[in-house]
Order: sequence, then structure tokens, then C-alpha cells
Amino acid sequence: MSLVQQLQTRSGNKCELCTSETNLSVYEVPPTSNANADNSILVCKNCLDQVEKSEQLDAGHWRILTETMWSEFAPVQVVAWRMLSRLRNEGWAADSLDILYLDDETLEWAKKTGDHEQEGTVEFHQDSNGARLFEGDTVVLIKTLDVKGSTLSAKLGTVVKNIRLVHDNTEQIEGKVEGQTIVILTKYLRKG
Repeated sequence: MSLVQQLQTRSGNKCELCTSETNLSVYEVPPTSNANADNSILVCKNCLDQVEKSEQLDAGHWRILTETMWSEFAPVQVVAWRMLSRLRNEGWAADSLDILYLDDETLEWAKKTGDHEQEGTVEFHQDSNGARLFEGDTVVLIKTLDVKGSTLSAKLGTVVKNIRLVHDNTEQIEGKVEGQTIVILTKYLRKG
């Protein structure tokens, strides 16, 4: 029996976190070296995007954890604990976290990624108007910028195509202006 089939059987073909029955996939609960039923869960796309921080946390979506956190399966308990920790500013999540018991080994696994130390909000690259930016987007400069260490001046209205996001700083992107790759602050551009 494949891993997907094992998880489908175990979960009744539902997301093990929110019980949704659509867009299900296998999520290997980090850190893992090889996926198996003891370190993976079946999750919907909505849960996966929020767990992996590619979308903002929707606290209302996670209220179901007050029920699903009681799963007998350790990987479900680990992800539930991590998500409740990220949502700890919500009263119901803090209460649930207080009563969720994990054995020592499972709690150690849950703490390994450090997710529980971060708050629930996720920062994304956004332009001056608050629109989310993605790799490959086209942007327009809303201010003339002098490029440090160069005689180049990026003029107001310059179109910058195929941007790259600076992964460790949500306030910066990289793009080519007149054939030169430069770093641009997101507050000086708008999505094209």
C-alpha cells in the first residue's frame, strides 16, 4: 500500500488538520529524512499553504484544531501544536495549547523547527500600494533612484521586468535596469 493510500485510509480521505475533503496531498512533517506514515499527514491545500507560510494565517480556519489536535497520530499532534503555538495570541488557541499533552519525544519533535517561537503573521514582499509581489513580476519605479556605487540613475516610470525577491529581506527586490542588476526597495515601486 502506498503512503498516500495509507494516509487516506487513516484519515478517512480528509485533511487531518481541518477535515476538508478537497485538494489533499501528503505533507512530510519536518524534520524528516524519508517520508512514511509515522512522519507524514494528509492535508488540504489551504492548510498546507498556511503551514508552509506561503499564505497568511486565517485564525478562523484553524478553530477546528480544538478537535483534530486529539488525533492519536504523532505527526498530526506535532503540526497541531506548531499551529496552535503560532496562533497563541488567540484566546481559544492558547487555551487549547494549555491542555494539549504531547509525550516528551513528540514535544521535542514539535520544537525542532522553531516555528513555535514565531508569531502567526507572515511577511511578504509588497509594493508601495500593498500588492503582493512574486518572483518574475514586472514593476514600475515610482521615484527616480540613484544607484549606489554607480553613475546609473533609475528614472521614475522605469519598468523592471522579471524581478527576483530578496529572500531574507521583504523590503527589497532585485531587478535589471539598463543591463545592470540592482537592489530596489519595495516602497519605491508598484506592480506593473
